[in-house]
Amino acid sequence: MKRNSSKHGTRSPIQNATFDLNEFLASSTAAVNDALDDFLPSATTRPTTIHRAMRYSLFAGGKRIRPALCLAAAAACGGTQAGALPLACAVECIHTYSLIHDDLPAMDNDDYRRGKLTNHKVFGEGIAILAGDALLTQAFEIAAQAAKPPRFSHLDMILELARASGSLHLIAGQVADLEGEGRKLSQEQLRYIHERKTSALLSCSVRLGGMSANCSAAHLQALTTFGRNVGLAFQVIDDILDVTQTSAQLGKTAGKDTRAKKATYPAIVGLAESRRIAERLTRKAFDALKPFRGRAPALEALAQHLLGRKS
Repeated sequence: MKRNSSKHGTRSPIQNATFDLNEFLASSTAAVNDALDDFLPSATTRPTTIHRAMRYSLFAGGKRIRPALCLAAAAACGGTQAGALPLACAVECIHTYSLIHDDLPAMDNDDYRRGKLTNHKVFGEGIAILAGDALLTQAFEIAAQAAKPPRFSHLDMILELARASGSLHLIAGQVADLEGEGRKLSQEQLRYIHERKTSALLSCSVRLGGMSANCSAAHLQALTTFGRNVGLAFQVIDDILDVTQTSAQLGKTAGKDTRAKKATYPAIVGLAESRRIAERLTRKAFDALKPFRGRAPALEALAQHLLGRKS
């Protein structure tokens, strides 16, 4: 290894006035960026086109929320940033690959992401597909370089990453999302999409962080419950914001899901019930952190950051 009070009521029931989330995010983002820069082949490594394309999307200015969750989970379980960094970087490679492929004309057909042209608009569809493929593969190479804690083997960690990104979870969510466009979905079908498209990788992030810190079985279960509910609540709130805020407020095109005839919680159960669902999921997410007895301030702050958005 190269280097070791919103309208829908999502105010956190856990408050930590002394924890500086901005400082944590700045520090974790810098550490993840440095590590990713080391782990990936340089932009001048042949074939240069693919390595430039991989780096173009990986360093396009993302918030690094999944790596931050991984590092925060490690800290909550008494681990170190150095021990969790390879796994945090692996998760970010998976996430970035999925975005590159989601943006393709055959999928969501987006020209911009984070204010920049999408990968296929810069490098062409063929290279964009290969850049996503390469980042997916790179994730496992990076994860394999993580230190092995006593309770968990490299096999455990690789399996964790593979299951979250495979045909039963991340891919399953994208398939269901594509097949659901223009159709009237049930709440259960929409939850299936969100659990797999969003929650699976968030749960994987915190679970891997816990594993890197040699966490107990009880803490691993708590992290799983936390990640699943954060992911679901985040997606429900996203659905709400898509219909209640302007493009300027969102920083992206508002109402896009409605125009694309995608199923959303407000469309299926209404705005008021969507807010109630978001509140229930948010409460479950924070309740899951109780076993840490206040030793998870970064996870608490990240959850509040993700789930406290006004709608």
